[in-house]
Amino acid sequence: MTEPTHGPDDVGEGATMNSRPHTTPSPPDGSVLPAVDGVRHAPVDGKRPFGEGQPDGVLPGDHRTADEVEKGIVALWRDYGAAHDKTLRDRLMLHYAPLVKYVAGRVGTGLPAHVDVADLVQSGIFGLADAIEKFEPERGLKFETYAMQRIRGAILDELRSQDWVPRSVRGRARDVERALERLGNQLQRTPTDTEIATELQITVTELRELYAQFQLTSVVALDELMVVGRGDTSLADTLPDDTADDPVGRLVDRDNRRQLADAILQLEERDQVVVSLYYFENLTLAEIGRVLGVTESRVCQLHTRAVLRLRTKLAEHAGA
Repeated sequence: MTEPTHGPDDVGEGATMNSRPHTTPSPPDGSVLPAVDGVRHAPVDGKRPFGEGQPDGVLPGDHRTADEVEKGIVALWRDYGAAHDKTLRDRLMLHYAPLVKYVAGRVGTGLPAHVDVADLVQSGIFGLADAIEKFEPERGLKFETYAMQRIRGAILDELRSQDWVPRSVRGRARDVERALERLGNQLQRTPTDTEIATELQITVTELRELYAQFQLTSVVALDELMVVGRGDTSLADTLPDDTADDPVGRLVDRDNRRQLADAILQLEERDQVVVSLYYFENLTLAEIGRVLGVTESRVCQLHTRAVLRLRTKLAEHAGA
Protein backbone atom coordinates (compact mmCIF):
# COMPACT_ATOMS: atom_id res chain seq x y z
CA MET A 1 0.00 0.00 0.00
CA THR A 2 1.31 3.42 -0.91
CA GLU A 3 1.27 5.76 2.06
CA PRO A 4 0.30 9.43 1.68
CA THR A 5 3.25 11.55 0.71
CA HIS A 6 4.11 15.01 1.93
CA GLY A 7 5.79 16.97 -0.80
CA PRO A 8 5.11 20.21 -2.66
CA ASP A 9 1.56 20.38 -3.92
CA ASP A 10 0.00 22.50 -6.62
CA VAL A 11 -3.12 24.06 -5.18
CA GLY A 12 -4.72 24.44 -8.56
CA GLU A 13 -5.08 28.21 -8.18
CA GLY A 14 -1.61 29.31 -9.09
CA ALA A 15 -0.17 28.84 -5.61
CA THR A 16 2.43 26.28 -4.50
CA MET A 17 2.40 24.89 -1.00
CA ASN A 18 4.93 22.82 0.84
CA SER A 19 2.65 20.46 2.70
CA ARG A 20 5.24 18.74 4.86
CA PRO A 21 3.72 19.35 8.29
CA HIS A 22 5.23 20.75 11.45
CA THR A 23 4.87 18.45 14.44
CA THR A 24 5.34 18.77 18.13
CA PRO A 25 8.02 16.80 20.01
CA SER A 26 7.04 13.18 20.46
CA PRO A 27 6.07 12.00 23.96
CA PRO A 28 8.17 9.53 25.94
CA ASP A 29 6.12 6.55 24.79
CA GLY A 30 7.16 7.19 21.20
CA SER A 31 3.65 7.92 19.86
CA VAL A 32 3.13 10.68 17.34
CA LEU A 33 1.41 13.89 18.38
CA PRO A 34 -0.32 15.96 15.68
CA ALA A 35 0.86 19.47 14.97
CA VAL A 36 -1.55 22.26 15.76
CA ASP A 37 -0.15 24.51 13.06
CA GLY A 38 1.63 22.44 10.51
CA VAL A 39 1.59 23.43 6.84
CA ARG A 40 4.48 25.45 5.49
CA HIS A 41 3.45 27.62 2.58
CA ALA A 42 3.56 31.16 1.35
CA PRO A 43 1.63 33.05 4.04
CA VAL A 44 -1.76 34.35 3.00
CA ASP A 45 -1.69 37.31 5.39
CA GLY A 46 1.83 38.42 4.41
CA LYS A 47 3.35 37.41 7.72
CA ARG A 48 6.55 35.44 8.16
CA PRO A 49 5.87 31.68 7.81
CA PHE A 50 5.78 29.86 11.11
CA GLY A 51 8.95 27.92 11.79
CA GLU A 52 11.06 29.79 9.23
CA GLY A 53 14.74 29.03 9.70
CA GLN A 54 14.02 25.49 10.92
CA PRO A 55 14.37 22.28 8.87
CA ASP A 56 11.22 21.40 6.93
CA GLY A 57 8.59 19.80 9.12
CA VAL A 58 10.38 20.47 12.43
CA LEU A 59 9.27 22.98 15.02
CA PRO A 60 11.71 24.93 17.20
CA GLY A 61 12.71 22.73 20.14
CA ASP A 62 11.95 19.49 18.29
CA HIS A 63 15.16 17.45 18.07
CA ARG A 64 13.86 15.00 15.50
CA THR A 65 14.85 15.15 11.87
CA ALA A 66 12.43 15.79 9.03
CA ASP A 67 12.63 12.12 8.05
CA GLU A 68 11.62 11.05 11.54
CA VAL A 69 8.65 13.42 11.43
CA GLU A 70 7.69 12.03 8.03
CA LYS A 71 7.80 8.48 9.33
CA GLY A 72 5.58 9.42 12.26
CA ILE A 73 2.88 10.81 9.96
CA VAL A 74 3.04 7.73 7.74
CA ALA A 75 2.68 5.51 10.81
CA LEU A 76 -0.31 7.52 11.97
CA TRP A 77 -2.00 7.06 8.60
CA ARG A 78 -1.23 3.33 8.65
CA ASP A 79 -2.79 2.92 12.07
CA TYR A 80 -5.89 4.88 11.04
CA GLY A 81 -6.27 2.86 7.84
CA ALA A 82 -6.21 -0.36 9.83
CA ALA A 83 -8.58 0.61 12.63
CA HIS A 84 -10.43 3.79 11.53
CA ASP A 85 -10.33 4.83 15.16
CA LYS A 86 -12.02 8.14 16.01
CA THR A 87 -9.09 9.23 18.16
CA LEU A 88 -6.64 8.71 15.30
CA ARG A 89 -8.96 10.58 12.96
CA ASP A 90 -9.10 13.52 15.36
CA ARG A 91 -5.28 13.59 15.52
CA LEU A 92 -5.15 13.69 11.71
CA MET A 93 -7.77 16.47 11.75
CA LEU A 94 -5.60 18.54 14.08
CA HIS A 95 -2.52 17.89 12.00
CA TYR A 96 -4.10 18.95 8.69
CA ALA A 97 -6.27 21.75 10.13
CA PRO A 98 -4.00 24.48 8.65
CA LEU A 99 -5.07 23.25 5.21
CA VAL A 100 -8.59 24.47 5.99
CA LYS A 101 -7.39 27.93 6.95
CA TYR A 102 -5.28 28.14 3.82
CA VAL A 103 -8.07 27.09 1.44
CA ALA A 104 -10.60 29.35 3.21
CA GLY A 105 -8.22 32.28 2.80
CA ARG A 106 -7.84 31.56 -0.90
CA VAL A 107 -11.59 31.25 -1.49
CA GLY A 108 -12.35 34.30 0.65
CA THR A 109 -10.21 36.63 -1.44
CA GLY A 110 -12.81 36.67 -4.20
CA LEU A 111 -15.89 37.06 -2.00
CA PRO A 112 -17.72 40.19 -0.78
CA ALA A 113 -16.57 41.84 2.42
CA HIS A 114 -19.64 40.71 4.38
CA VAL A 115 -18.58 37.04 4.09
CA ASP A 116 -16.64 36.09 7.21
CA VAL A 117 -13.61 33.87 6.64
CA ALA A 118 -14.31 32.19 9.99
CA ASP A 119 -17.57 30.86 8.52
CA LEU A 120 -15.65 29.47 5.57
CA VAL A 121 -13.21 27.73 7.93
CA GLN A 122 -16.11 26.15 9.79
CA SER A 123 -17.51 24.75 6.54
CA GLY A 124 -14.05 23.58 5.46
CA ILE A 125 -13.62 21.53 8.65
CA PHE A 126 -16.43 19.25 7.50
CA GLY A 127 -14.71 18.88 4.14
CA LEU A 128 -11.46 17.90 5.86
CA ALA A 129 -13.22 15.30 8.01
CA ASP A 130 -14.88 13.83 4.92
CA ALA A 131 -11.53 13.77 3.09
CA ILE A 132 -9.81 11.86 5.91
CA GLU A 133 -12.58 9.28 6.09
CA LYS A 134 -12.73 8.68 2.32
CA PHE A 135 -9.03 8.98 1.44
CA GLU A 136 -7.55 5.86 -0.16
CA PRO A 137 -3.73 5.89 0.06
CA GLU A 138 -3.40 2.91 -2.27
CA ARG A 139 -4.40 5.14 -5.19
CA GLY A 140 -1.03 6.87 -4.93
CA LEU A 141 -2.40 10.39 -4.52
CA LYS A 142 -1.07 12.92 -2.06
CA PHE A 143 -3.53 13.55 0.72
CA GLU A 144 -3.03 17.31 0.55
CA THR A 145 -4.16 17.41 -3.08
CA TYR A 146 -7.26 15.36 -2.35
CA ALA A 147 -8.11 17.15 0.90
CA MET A 148 -7.83 20.65 -0.52
CA GLN A 149 -10.30 19.76 -3.26
CA ARG A 150 -12.76 18.36 -0.72
CA ILE A 151 -12.34 21.37 1.58
CA ARG A 152 -12.86 23.83 -1.25
CA GLY A 153 -15.91 21.89 -2.43
CA ALA A 154 -17.44 21.91 1.06
CA ILE A 155 -16.94 25.67 1.35
CA LEU A 156 -18.47 26.35 -2.06
CA ASP A 157 -21.43 24.05 -1.34
CA GLU A 158 -22.15 25.96 1.87
CA LEU A 159 -21.90 29.31 0.08
CA ARG A 160 -24.32 28.13 -2.61
CA SER A 161 -26.80 26.85 -0.03
CA GLN A 162 -26.91 30.29 1.60
CA ASP A 163 -27.21 32.20 -1.68
CA TRP A 164 -30.76 33.38 -2.41
CA VAL A 165 -29.85 34.33 -5.98
CA PRO A 166 -30.41 31.57 -8.60
CA ARG A 167 -27.23 30.16 -10.12
CA SER A 168 -28.54 31.05 -13.57
CA VAL A 169 -28.55 34.73 -12.60
CA ARG A 170 -25.02 34.45 -11.25
CA GLY A 171 -23.93 32.84 -14.51
CA ARG A 172 -25.54 35.56 -16.62
CA ALA A 173 -23.88 38.21 -14.48
CA ARG A 174 -20.49 36.67 -15.22
CA ASP A 175 -21.33 36.60 -18.93
CA VAL A 176 -22.16 40.31 -18.89
CA GLU A 177 -18.97 41.12 -16.98
CA ARG A 178 -16.85 39.21 -19.51
CA ALA A 179 -18.62 40.94 -22.40
CA LEU A 180 -17.96 44.34 -20.81
CA GLU A 181 -14.29 43.48 -20.42
CA ARG A 182 -13.92 42.21 -23.99
CA LEU A 183 -15.67 45.19 -25.56
CA GLY A 184 -13.84 47.64 -23.33
CA ASN A 185 -10.50 46.25 -24.50
CA GLN A 186 -11.56 46.28 -28.14
CA LEU A 187 -13.22 49.70 -28.25
CA GLN A 188 -11.00 51.42 -25.66
CA ARG A 189 -14.12 52.98 -24.13
CA THR A 190 -17.20 52.01 -22.17
CA PRO A 191 -19.52 50.01 -24.47
CA THR A 192 -23.17 50.98 -24.88
CA ASP A 193 -26.10 48.76 -23.97
CA THR A 194 -26.71 48.08 -27.68
CA GLU A 195 -23.13 46.89 -28.17
CA ILE A 196 -23.27 44.68 -25.08
CA ALA A 197 -26.59 43.17 -26.18
CA THR A 198 -25.17 42.47 -29.64
CA GLU A 199 -22.12 40.78 -28.09
CA LEU A 200 -24.37 38.58 -25.93
CA GLN A 201 -26.80 37.97 -28.83
CA ILE A 202 -29.80 39.27 -26.89
CA THR A 203 -32.04 42.32 -27.19
CA VAL A 204 -31.51 45.57 -25.31
CA THR A 205 -34.76 44.94 -23.42
CA GLU A 206 -33.51 41.54 -22.25
CA LEU A 207 -30.21 43.11 -21.20
CA ARG A 208 -31.96 45.72 -19.07
CA GLU A 209 -34.08 42.99 -17.49
CA LEU A 210 -30.82 41.27 -16.56
CA TYR A 211 -29.59 44.51 -14.99
CA ALA A 212 -32.70 44.56 -12.81
CA GLN A 213 -32.02 40.97 -11.70
CA PHE A 214 -28.37 41.74 -10.97
CA GLN A 215 -29.41 44.31 -8.37
CA LEU A 216 -30.38 41.39 -6.12
CA THR A 217 -26.83 40.02 -6.18
CA SER A 218 -25.24 43.01 -4.44
CA VAL A 219 -25.54 43.19 -0.66
CA VAL A 220 -23.66 45.04 2.05
CA ALA A 221 -23.58 44.74 5.82
CA LEU A 222 -25.47 47.53 7.54
CA ASP A 223 -22.98 47.55 10.41
CA GLU A 224 -20.00 47.93 8.08
CA LEU A 225 -18.12 51.19 8.53
CA MET A 226 -18.34 53.61 5.62
CA VAL A 227 -14.60 54.37 5.70
CA VAL A 228 -12.33 51.65 7.05
CA GLY A 229 -10.08 52.94 9.82
CA ARG A 230 -11.67 56.39 9.92
CA GLY A 231 -14.57 57.32 12.13
CA ASP A 232 -17.33 55.08 13.44
CA THR A 233 -20.19 55.85 11.04
CA SER A 234 -21.89 52.72 9.78
CA LEU A 235 -23.94 52.34 6.62
CA ALA A 236 -27.12 52.03 8.68
CA ASP A 237 -26.53 55.52 10.08
CA THR A 238 -26.62 57.00 6.55
CA LEU A 239 -29.95 55.46 5.44
CA PRO A 240 -32.82 57.98 5.21
CA ASP A 241 -35.77 57.60 7.59
CA ASP A 242 -38.90 58.65 5.74
CA THR A 243 -40.90 58.73 8.99
CA ALA A 244 -38.49 61.02 10.84
CA ASP A 245 -39.11 64.75 11.17
CA ASP A 246 -37.08 67.01 8.94
CA PRO A 247 -35.30 69.52 11.23
CA VAL A 248 -35.17 72.16 8.50
CA GLY A 249 -38.81 71.60 7.61
CA ARG A 250 -39.83 71.93 11.24
CA LEU A 251 -37.98 75.24 11.58
CA VAL A 252 -39.58 76.59 8.39
CA ASP A 253 -43.03 75.46 9.52
CA ARG A 254 -42.52 77.04 12.95
CA ASP A 255 -41.45 80.32 11.36
CA ASN A 256 -44.44 80.31 8.98
CA ARG A 257 -46.80 79.73 11.88
CA ARG A 258 -45.28 82.61 13.82
CA GLN A 259 -45.60 84.96 10.84
CA LEU A 260 -49.21 83.89 10.26
CA ALA A 261 -50.07 84.45 13.94
CA ASP A 262 -48.54 87.94 13.82
CA ALA A 263 -50.48 88.75 10.67
CA ILE A 264 -53.78 87.56 12.19
CA LEU A 265 -53.22 89.77 15.23
CA GLN A 266 -53.00 92.77 12.89
CA LEU A 267 -56.48 92.14 11.43
CA GLU A 268 -59.68 93.84 12.63
CA GLU A 269 -61.45 92.10 15.49
CA ARG A 270 -64.32 90.80 13.35
CA ASP A 271 -61.90 89.43 10.73
CA GLN A 272 -59.94 87.67 13.50
CA VAL A 273 -63.15 86.05 14.75
CA VAL A 274 -64.05 84.83 11.24
CA VAL A 275 -60.59 83.35 10.66
CA SER A 276 -60.52 81.71 14.11
CA LEU A 277 -63.98 80.15 13.82
CA TYR A 278 -63.49 78.99 10.24
CA TYR A 279 -59.95 77.58 10.40
CA PHE A 280 -59.51 76.61 14.06
CA GLU A 281 -63.08 75.79 15.19
CA ASN A 282 -64.06 74.27 11.82
CA LEU A 283 -67.43 76.09 11.67
CA THR A 284 -69.23 76.62 8.39
CA LEU A 285 -69.96 80.08 7.00
CA ALA A 286 -73.65 79.71 7.94
CA GLU A 287 -72.74 78.78 11.54
CA ILE A 288 -70.35 81.75 11.78
CA GLY A 289 -73.14 84.00 10.47
CA ARG A 290 -75.44 82.87 13.29
CA VAL A 291 -72.69 83.52 15.86
CA LEU A 292 -72.04 87.04 14.52
CA GLY A 293 -75.69 87.77 13.75
CA VAL A 294 -75.10 88.44 10.05
CA THR A 295 -75.96 86.67 6.83
CA GLU A 296 -73.88 83.92 5.31
CA SER A 297 -73.00 86.12 2.32
CA ARG A 298 -71.68 88.79 4.68
CA VAL A 299 -69.50 86.19 6.42
CA CYS A 300 -68.16 85.14 3.00
CA GLN A 301 -67.22 88.76 2.30
CA LEU A 302 -65.49 89.08 5.68
CA HIS A 303 -63.61 85.83 5.09
CA THR A 304 -62.42 86.91 1.63
CA ARG A 305 -61.27 90.28 2.97
CA ALA A 306 -59.37 88.61 5.86
CA VAL A 307 -57.61 86.18 3.52
CA LEU A 308 -56.53 88.97 1.14
CA ARG A 309 -55.17 91.04 4.02
CA LEU A 310 -53.25 88.04 5.39
CA ARG A 311 -51.69 87.36 1.99
CA THR A 312 -50.64 90.97 1.68
CA LYS A 313 -49.01 91.06 5.10
CA LEU A 314 -47.21 87.72 4.57
CA ALA A 315 -45.93 88.94 1.17
CA GLU A 316 -44.65 92.12 2.78
CA HIS A 317 -42.84 90.08 5.41
CA ALA A 318 -41.29 87.77 2.79
CA GLY A 319 -40.01 90.73 0.77
CA ALA A 320 -38.59 92.51 3.77
